[in-house]
Amino acid sequence: MICLSKFLPKMYQKDIYSVDYKFLKKKGIKCLLFDLDNTCIPYKIDKPNDKLKRLFYRLKKHGFEVIIFSNSPKKRLEKFKDLEVDYNALSMKPLSRSFKKVLRKYNYNKNEVCLIGDQIFTDVYGGNKIGIYTCLVEPIDDVDMILTNVSRVFEKRLFNKWNKDNIIKKGVYYNEL
Repeated sequence: MICLSKFLPKMYQKDIYSVDYKFLKKKGIKCLLFDLDNTCIPYKIDKPNDKLKRLFYRLKKHGFEVIIFSNSPKKRLEKFKDLEVDYNALSMKPLSRSFKKVLRKYNYNKNEVCLIGDQIFTDVYGGNKIGIYTCLVEPIDDVDMILTNVSRVFEKRLFNKWNKDNIIKKGVYYNEL
C-alpha cells in the first residue's frame, strides 16, 4: 500500500496567481514546472490568455526557469508558444522518467524545482515521488478529461480523510505544511 503522505502537497493555493513565488524563491526554488490543463488554462482552451502571459513574463524576469510540464501531446503544447517558455510534452506524470529528464537537461537539483498542478494523483504524487517541492492548486474549470474525472472522485475522498484527520482542509490554503 502507498503511504498517503506521498499525495500531500507541500503547498496548497487557490490558483497559480495566489502562489507566493517570493516564498518559493527564498526556499531556493529556481525552476517552476507548471501543469497546463486546468492549472494554467481550462482544458478546452487552445491559447494562453494575457493574464497567464504576464505571470510567466514576471516569473522569468525574477529569475525563475518556467516550464510547462504536461501529459498533453506536443501538438497541444505548441499552441502555447506565445508564453515563450519551454515545455515537456507527454510527461506521463506520475512516472518519474520525465521529471528526471528535466532535472538533467536543465541541471537542477531536486530541491531547486517546484511542480505546480491541479491533480493529486499525477502532479503532486509524481513530484513527491521524485522528491521535488509540490504545490497543489484548485482546478480552473469543472471540465476535465474522462480519466481525470475518475481521479477527482478519489481526490475528494482523500480530502475528506485529510479534513477528518485535521491534516488539510479543502479551500484552506497554506504556503507550507
